[in-house]
Amino acid sequence: MAALAPTSLSKHPLSSSPKIFDSRVQSGEIQPTWFRFRTTFRSNTGVRLKASAEPPALTRDKPESLVEMESGCELFDKLKDGFLSFKRQKYMENSEHYQALSEGQAPKFMVIACADSRVCPSNILGFEPGEAFTVRNVANMVPTFESGPTETNAALEFAVNTLEVENILIIGHSCCGGIRALMSLQDEADSSFIRSWVIVGKNAKLSTKATASNLDFDQQCTHCEKASINNSLLNLLTYPWIEEKVKKGVLSLHGGYYDFVDCTFEKWTLDYKRSITDGKNRAVVKDRSFWC
Repeated sequence: MAALAPTSLSKHPLSSSPKIFDSRVQSGEIQPTWFRFRTTFRSNTGVRLKASAEPPALTRDKPESLVEMESGCELFDKLKDGFLSFKRQKYMENSEHYQALSEGQAPKFMVIACADSRVCPSNILGFEPGEAFTVRNVANMVPTFESGPTETNAALEFAVNTLEVENILIIGHSCCGGIRALMSLQDEADSSFIRSWVIVGKNAKLSTKATASNLDFDQQCTHCEKASINNSLLNLLTYPWIEEKVKKGVLSLHGGYYDFVDCTFEKWTLDYKRSITDGKNRAVVKDRSFWC
């Protein structure tokens, strides 16, 4: 059995939309007018409807805006191809399974993973539809019960009390931007959404600074990525209905760390009894394995 970096269960300190259509139609004497649509794909603008008094030139080169629109459509063409491939190769070939899923779900796992686009639990671990109830947030964090409602603990409540999952797996990963933001926090007065969320992992940051201060910043972030997982595992025990099920042995809490640079996966399980013996301020783990 191994003990990881110490964490604490003390309460965390948390406790003009753009126009889409801009239609400009010149007023005045009624006369024949041709209209054309010009669509631009920019982050801060939507579709603009522009009136033009000149007829569309059928032999003219494609306007730049149309080229941009076609490029945007190609992205959805890729999604369409992916969906139709899924339908042919997965859905139609396993229609009975999907029909059963339409009537209910009974996953064995709840997975809490990062929202990072490079870290999809189903791709990494091969979960099929119906096998894992998944919630993803910045830096795969779990706030304490006392911190108040969030979508993460709402998902926990549903997964544990309604779906009765048997395992909760928290998956962290390498090069995590959320952990880097946590380790970079300086201004306590910063009220950004990101700071308000990643501060959930403050205890992991403090333990990292205490035990890995001799390492460079990147190495400290890697240390904190793992320490934050264990901090969240301990935070799970602050939920009475989770601790009760863990104590009865009907629910197990696990940590996982995916290094997508080397494509390795590290897995461990929280040792509830020894963690309790240590006063709930230290994650003691067992059944550690390394997949490569």
